[in-house]
Amino acid sequence: MLTRELVRRRLSAGHLIGGYGLPALAFVLFVVFALVLPDTFPTAANLTATISAYSIIAILALGAMIPIVAGNFDLSIGYGLGLGHVMTLLLIVNAGWPWPQACLAVLAGGIAVGVINGFLVEYARIDSFIATLGTGSVLYAITGWVTAGARIFPGPQGLPAGLTDLYDSRFLTLPIPASYVLVLAVVLWIVLERLALGRYLYVIGSNPRAAELVGIPVRRYVILAFAGSGLVTGFAGILLAAQQQIGNPSVGLDYLLPAFVAALLGSTTIKPGRANAWGTIVAVTVLAIGLSGISQLGAYFWVTPLFNGVTLLIAVGLAGYSARRRMREAPAGGQG
Repeated sequence: MLTRELVRRRLSAGHLIGGYGLPALAFVLFVVFALVLPDTFPTAANLTATISAYSIIAILALGAMIPIVAGNFDLSIGYGLGLGHVMTLLLIVNAGWPWPQACLAVLAGGIAVGVINGFLVEYARIDSFIATLGTGSVLYAITGWVTAGARIFPGPQGLPAGLTDLYDSRFLTLPIPASYVLVLAVVLWIVLERLALGRYLYVIGSNPRAAELVGIPVRRYVILAFAGSGLVTGFAGILLAAQQQIGNPSVGLDYLLPAFVAALLGSTTIKPGRANAWGTIVAVTVLAIGLSGISQLGAYFWVTPLFNGVTLLIAVGLAGYSARRRMREAPAGGQG
């Protein structure tokens, strides 16, 4: 009895640290930078700027998280983000489309790319890492082709106010992109935690063969997961166009690594071993606080990719450890 009680206490402590260690880290980082940079870091202006800067990364990370739930990776999101933002501007500036129609076309294109990724993974049986890297390269080539490698400028008339307001307006004193992040996180939480679709995706991510044996149409749900990722990526591309207001053919790649870092690191917190929306938001918060503080300390330009790269390695390691620990503890939980 004593041994069993000790095991239960250790498991409880492990769950507490694993589940809430990352939020605690975010709090500690904030306190440290607030003490070191009291005049610039813990200010409303810095909070607003940080939210604006990392909202698109948060949205892209939530999109990347969806295929991860089903045990796959979508490396095309960075390339899709770049294509989505230049296509938004091309359709409005060069083709003269009304901005709502241009945005709907970009969203439809994002879904189409996701469906193609899903078909390559499920029907062509190509590993998701390779398949999405290949489609991402194709998207990057299309971006270069449609822009001829040049930037897109809206001209003296500027962009429609309706488009720019998607990013520049405010809601409850905070930048409106923060509301998009919150709404998307809530929607994904409901879908993944409260609906059958989410349960099926988690089962597929844990054991696709077992999912097939219990009658879950694995191919259909994996394609849906990639389509969801493509839809969110298209939306992020529209927001990037509203933010930048200039089309840059290469800008999307800068968002790929931090988005994946957040999606993977998010699976180590709140619900360790499972990719989840709130864990992803916490991970983005850690990245935002860390990089904002480092930037204000006057770090060299190469510190940001170094930070992202090291954090990615840590995230992958922690995600694997959390998943293995979850599998080890499952039988114990069932016996308890």
